[in-house]
Amino acid sequence: MTVPVQSPTQIAWVTPDLDATETALSGLLGVRKWVRIPDVHFAPQTCSYRGKRADFVASISLSYLGDMQLELISPVRGENIYRDFLRDSGPGLHHICIEAPTPERFDAALADAAERGAAVVQQGVMPGGIQFAYVSAPEAGVPYLEIAYIAPEMRAFYDYIKQEQR
Repeated sequence: MTVPVQSPTQIAWVTPDLDATETALSGLLGVRKWVRIPDVHFAPQTCSYRGKRADFVASISLSYLGDMQLELISPVRGENIYRDFLRDSGPGLHHICIEAPTPERFDAALADAAERGAAVVQQGVMPGGIQFAYVSAPEAGVPYLEIAYIAPEMRAFYDYIKQEQR
């Protein structure tokens, strides 16, 4: 990717059991606290999956290891890459995320990925103003690379979660 973005800022797992995965990663990594966001609705007005409007719900749990955000995703309902991942691969490492510092850089990073043949599998806008897109990246040794722009309101929430770890 040639468009300037930040180095990876997040590692994410998909799991059918947030409690069990939180416990396992807390023990392995020394994470002290997780913040659970249940039943996040990804609406069809703002999200797509494999080129079609998407309407799905997932529960999310967040923590930090230093400056690296740890994200756990558990699909609740609807068609999405998280549900497909669990069906096809079982629970595990799903993606790493790189952040674009502005919405314009987000758009440019997506255009760059498309020029390089990386297909956008799922994208949209989450509640809180996060723009996200997952591109297929199996040749990189991880199923997906997420490109994201984090709106200032969500950045403040993430900073709060990070401070809870100290």
